[in-house]
Amino acid sequence: MRSSGADGAAALRRAPDHRGTGRSLSFGTFVLWGAWGISLLLVGAFLVGPLPRLVPFLVFLPAIVASVGTVGQTAVISVWVLLVAVTAFAYHNGITGVDVYLLMVTAGFGAVSVAACRYRIRHNEEAYRLRFREEEVRRLRSTVAELQRRILRPLPARVEGIVVEGRYRPIEEDRMVGGDIYEVVRSPRGVRVLVADVQGKGLPAVGTAFSVLGAFRSAAYRKTELSEVVDVMEDAVVHYNSYARQIEEPERFVTALVLGLDRRGRVRVVNCGHVPPYLVGRGRAEAATRAESGTPLGLGGLLAEPRAVEEFDLPPHTALVMCTDGVTEARNRDGEFYPLAQRLSAWQDVPPERIIETLAADLSEFTGGCYRDDVTALTLYREAEAAPAAKTERAAG
Repeated sequence: MRSSGADGAAALRRAPDHRGTGRSLSFGTFVLWGAWGISLLLVGAFLVGPLPRLVPFLVFLPAIVASVGTVGQTAVISVWVLLVAVTAFAYHNGITGVDVYLLMVTAGFGAVSVAACRYRIRHNEEAYRLRFREEEVRRLRSTVAELQRRILRPLPARVEGIVVEGRYRPIEEDRMVGGDIYEVVRSPRGVRVLVADVQGKGLPAVGTAFSVLGAFRSAAYRKTELSEVVDVMEDAVVHYNSYARQIEEPERFVTALVLGLDRRGRVRVVNCGHVPPYLVGRGRAEAATRAESGTPLGLGGLLAEPRAVEEFDLPPHTALVMCTDGVTEARNRDGEFYPLAQRLSAWQDVPPERIIETLAADLSEFTGGCYRDDVTALTLYREAEAAPAAKTERAAG
């Protein structure tokens, strides 16, 4: 992950230097400007008489060059105008007191033109570098967010009679992308589901998220007990934090909800400091677990006892709702948090296959489409309750 940042920095260092280039005059164009100015001066002198009368008009030539040329070109044209003025006054009636004042104005205007040209080029260069940096950051954010979408399983997913639907919206603003992840795995012991959220944002958070995701995919299939799956994920976070210390990056913890479902609809869950799941449907909308959220992954060394495993049934016509704190901590324009439990209580009669759609629409309306964190929400229900139209969705591998 650090290589992407290094590549971006290298690309920034390789950015073309626009000092004196870009919209600045080329040498040929500069000569053309000079020839045009001399020709105009000579023609004007022929038409209106003595050459000194045209000198005041030449004062503006450095300003014109300063608007499109380089500092060197502006300095040359300023000196040239001053020399023409001195020659014109000296050739005719000599340099008088009024002429000296006009020469001082000409020199001063030339110096101001050179300073203005230097400021323009410096400002344009800084603006270009800022735009280039912003474009690199935007491209990097979009690339990482797209990588997240590609690595995570497409939803809806169907595994052994269980339907998992969801909405995943990675944040791509401010401090880069976040670290929300989810997964659904078919194992010899039934379906296993992960919803997790890494502390913080940015590429280090994404790296931690991917290490947890890889550990879950492997352990969910191999390990018999759900607690063993959690132990493997705990080790993955601890090892990644050890690597982070070596490269002087911050250590991170991960909140996670790990579930196992058998064919009878029995659910076992380990809550590692995550938002608790809810059961919604058939006149009920309540938290599925009774115990308080446990300790996040990465902090398991602080525990005196193993993490608790709770069990409950997933009744027919009922959806199990899981989400990250991007949902519960979403705010409206008044700064109020999204009342998830209250909203779910109003959707007790909503079919399971429409809960996620209802939640996503209501959350978008509540926040006005302005999100401050990743938003991940999943619903899980038995396939027997799915609407006929939903049965044509993609099957899970």
